[in-house]
Amino acid sequence: MPRQGSSNRLVFAHYMVGLTSGQSQDQWQKDITEAKSAGIDGFALNVGSADSWNAQQLQLAYDTASSNGFSLFLSFDMAASSWTVDQVVSLVNQYKGAGSQLKVNGKPFVSTFEGPSWADNWASVRSATGDIFLIPDWSSLGPQGVGSKLSQIDGAFNWGAWPNANEYTITTGNDQAYKSSLQGKPYMMGVSPYFYTDLPQYNKNWYSSSDSLWYDRWKQVLDIQPEYIEIITWNDYGESSYINDPVAAQIVSGAETYVNGFGHSAFRFVLPYFISAYKAGNANVDLPSEGAVAWYRTTPATVCGDGGTVWGQGGSASAASGTKDVISIIALSNSPKDITVAIGGSSQTVSPSSSVGKASFYQVNFGGKTGAVTITLDGKSTTGPEITNNCPSTGHVNFNAVAIQV
Repeated sequence: MPRQGSSNRLVFAHYMVGLTSGQSQDQWQKDITEAKSAGIDGFALNVGSADSWNAQQLQLAYDTASSNGFSLFLSFDMAASSWTVDQVVSLVNQYKGAGSQLKVNGKPFVSTFEGPSWADNWASVRSATGDIFLIPDWSSLGPQGVGSKLSQIDGAFNWGAWPNANEYTITTGNDQAYKSSLQGKPYMMGVSPYFYTDLPQYNKNWYSSSDSLWYDRWKQVLDIQPEYIEIITWNDYGESSYINDPVAAQIVSGAETYVNGFGHSAFRFVLPYFISAYKAGNANVDLPSEGAVAWYRTTPATVCGDGGTVWGQGGSASAASGTKDVISIIALSNSPKDITVAIGGSSQTVSPSSSVGKASFYQVNFGGKTGAVTITLDGKSTTGPEITNNCPSTGHVNFNAVAIQV
């Protein structure tokens, strides 16, 4: 893998190694092949300090990526576990020479999930590893707080890829603040398709408005033009932010009820275009293929109780207030086209409500309608799971969405 210069725009996906106990090389091969075909340059490997399978799985990941021209870097999870300097140094040194290790200016790229209290330790890591290129996520500090630590970092990653509590859409205010605080150092922008989690064992139960998020955020990428992008996530099923289809062995206990049957791999359909446009700095790049992705919940938001799910992290309003009963669609075409959406026996043709470059966004209200969902673009159709008025077996609404591709 050629070493990347700091001027190269790159796109990564956040990969939870903590979910890979016993994972086969075949699964790594499948994930890497599919990510690469979507235009993703590498995985940010989220690792916890206490997972006994780290050594085996990291070796499988690095070996597989090295033989596939795919990049990897370590992202130390400092919210879920504590790390010693020796542990961090050991992992960086072990993999810094791997063919798949992402390097910038000859230094191994390293990131984190949180850990601002660890900031003073990175000087020791640099010394013991021959230096690193550190782009941490210290989002809990906010942009100004991160800016106060510029001497300790090479750039920063903003985890804030979702609307705030009680906000239906995300803005770029936080992104702009990061860019300003970083004073020219690289900015890694978080991009995500969705968020819903209901895991009582972790005291997590919220939904972030995601009806238009995948479109909004990529449109913002083209405006912000960050040095790096990290898609959150490849496989965090428990938070419904995944862009893969469910892998049973990776689903955290309790999430099966809202993940099984709710594939998200169709979200990747738009990535080759958006990533190409981002890297070119031009939304009018050639289109790899025409088609569309649609995503929707399979019940109305108020078909039964909300299960205590709130609208946004730290919110108090019901999640049902933060979503509309809509089918959302991003179509890729060389010129905007109408799309036909059928729900059961009811069909309507809609025009885009917004466009950027060769991507157009549509929404269709499904309130009061039930049945299978069929999306038709240019005579090509796909049918997804039916929308029903039946409360899920959990006794409350599933705020996750299913994604389908035309």
